Amino acid sequence: MGEGEKKGAGRKPWGGRFAEPTDAFVERFTASVGFDRRLYRQDIAGSIAHARMLARAGVLGEDEARAIVEGLEAIRAEIEAGRFEWSEALEDVHMNIEARLIERIGEAGKKLHTGRSRNDQVATDVRLWLREAIDGLRAEIARLQEALVDLAEREAETVMPGFTHLQVAQPVTFGHHMLAWFEMLERDRARLADCRRRVNVLPLGAAALAGTSFPVDREFVARELGFEAVAENSLDAVSDRDFAIEFAACAATLMMHLSRMAEELVLWSSAQFGFVELPDRFCTGSSIMPQKKNPDVPELVRGKAGRVFGHLQALLTLMKAQPLAYNKDNQEDKEPLFDAADTARDCVRAFADMLPHLALDRERMREAARRGFATATDLADYLVRKGVPFRDAHEIVGRAVRLCVERGCDLAELPLETLRGFSERIGEDVYEVLTLEGSVAARDHLGGTAPRQVRAAARRARARLRAG
Repeated sequence: MGEGEKKGAGRKPWGGRFAEPTDAFVERFTASVGFDRRLYRQDIAGSIAHARMLARAGVLGEDEARAIVEGLEAIRAEIEAGRFEWSEALEDVHMNIEARLIERIGEAGKKLHTGRSRNDQVATDVRLWLREAIDGLRAEIARLQEALVDLAEREAETVMPGFTHLQVAQPVTFGHHMLAWFEMLERDRARLADCRRRVNVLPLGAAALAGTSFPVDREFVARELGFEAVAENSLDAVSDRDFAIEFAACAATLMMHLSRMAEELVLWSSAQFGFVELPDRFCTGSSIMPQKKNPDVPELVRGKAGRVFGHLQALLTLMKAQPLAYNKDNQEDKEPLFDAADTARDCVRAFADMLPHLALDRERMREAARRGFATATDLADYLVRKGVPFRDAHEIVGRAVRLCVERGCDLAELPLETLRGFSERIGEDVYEVLTLEGSVAARDHLGGTAPRQVRAAARRARARLRAG
């Protein structure tokens, strides 16, 4: 091969139309190989399927197709061994691989691009990549959910305060709280599965925008690459990135849930709450205050949520004013998409690794529930069952709580005669509902806080995870 034909040198593969070379700055400005090289496996897989299809259609000879496939497999090995030389002058992952293929096998390599465009090629690569990213993310979510179910089963009877407005509301159990997190993540996992169906549609064969005059077999390529469907319209196939936007929306919702979990872990691990202690290996210290143990992992997860929210906004803005069909704007889809997927996966992984090792201060949680008058609603319900109208019961319990505040005690610590001073309907059996354990056990229905309901919910949760 002559000096002017070396990889990255001479004219561009598309340079026949142009009378002068690309400006050096413009070459750097428009190149995407710095970030889209991570699509190399998908690009090679798509090219192999395309070559085999062209051979079946008689567009390539069998020997040519075999040489292309073997050449691409050899290039994949070069990349994975770190021996591949990426060239910014060749703009992107597609042209880098194609140029190396031509360098390795000669004329046959020049025929690979028959019947396709970089427009349908990159749309295919991104969908292949995102499909794998979704599968990996869903697996990490399931691992985190397993950790939550383990905690739920272990702590099904551990009483803690439930909050509204961050004020003590009613007693719940730690296991019940963990299953609330599980349900959030289960919806996230389901959303991603649904998103995957729309990702898993083959654009290849749409070519630049109008299809191709060659006798391509798109269904064959779809089967080769594991796509469930073929894009119906060539213009739409190459130009829209709504599948990436949908994924980013799923990732943003997931990160919102992780951020809520992170906020609670930060609060619970503070000296003011003291409900949990995070493992040392997931925390850091202070450079000036030797006593500090900072909950860095939850704080970072909480912060990274905003990063993913920003990627969703970036992708929406990217697409909002594009005319059909493909536009160079769409080169800007990859970095936010890649980072949204990477960030969400890493955050889920961090929590899945950390949560099984939480240390709980069960007595501290119980005392917090006791001091917060968490059984006030139970006393009101008790009075209603004794025939007191609810609004009157609400007033009675409110006055009893005010007395407890003045005396610095809990409702369960008031003598019977004092309680009867608020309502003669109160009898000795009232103390059965004023205990924290009695309160949580009373919610003995589907979705309730009773320990036996928590354990049953945990069993159902495991079954859902096994079902996929």
